Amino acid sequence: MTVIRVGARASNLAQLQARWVIERLKSAHPELEFEIVPIRTQGDLDRTTPLPAMGGRGVFTGEVERALLAGEVDFAVHSLKDLPVADAEGLVIAAVPNREDPRDALVTRTGETLSGLAEGAVVGTGSPRRQAQLAAVRPDLVFEPIRGNIETRAAKVAAGAYDATVLAVAGLNRSGLAAVVRPIPLGIMLPAPGQGALAVQCRESDIGLRRKLAAIDDPGDRAAVFEERRLLRLIRGGCHAPVGALCRRGPDGWMFEAAVAARPGAPLQRVEVRGDRPQGLADRAFAMLDLA
Repeated sequence: MTVIRVGARASNLAQLQARWVIERLKSAHPELEFEIVPIRTQGDLDRTTPLPAMGGRGVFTGEVERALLAGEVDFAVHSLKDLPVADAEGLVIAAVPNREDPRDALVTRTGETLSGLAEGAVVGTGSPRRQAQLAAVRPDLVFEPIRGNIETRAAKVAAGAYDATVLAVAGLNRSGLAAVVRPIPLGIMLPAPGQGALAVQCRESDIGLRRKLAAIDDPGDRAAVFEERRLLRLIRGGCHAPVGALCRRGPDGWMFEAAVAARPGAPLQRVEVRGDRPQGLADRAFAMLDLA
């Protein structure tokens, strides 16, 4: 029997995500067998340089994509927010499975909310997006860079190196750490485009595998995250640009929200548009922004 090789980052979370995808593919295709191939990326190998200083684009995905193009793996599982907005030549996103909670969460030693943090509290985050949105409601906070996987960053807070850090709820849920977090309301912080979603990527030419992977695709979530990535493309920002966006379906149609700073340190702009379908909402939101 042919074994399908699945590429994923070597981190604990990435391996959990790959297994989650495989479980769903086995439900759809019980005849298939899979093997996970851990791949160490630039972002894994260098855990000290701030991510924006590393170029931002593809630091957690580049090596995985190269392995896919070289035929070392058959498909890859990524956190969609880590993927550059332009597909690598020869590769496609074959499936976007059901999206997890897209929100960010505050992680503290004793469970404080954002309003409960002491004045001048030190928050560990190197994300311009998170810094811009937190500073809009708590300008007194001090931001310090922090690196490492989610367990490492949570441990640094527990050890007192920081008063708090901000992590994606989806990663915390998948890692079994949700009990120690306080989700930040969307009215305060919008997620990175694509946050909470996974991207199942394969070679464009592998039509048979693409058909198999399509079994776990969620068309609604795919449309939503692609629209969020559309805004990032319009702004010409990378995955570490100060851009938050969330497209979601509500009882009265689709809503697209964006929180954008023209550059780090610039005032935060928030816009919201609605429509009966997600397509086109990013363009309307972009037209409302002043990015001069």
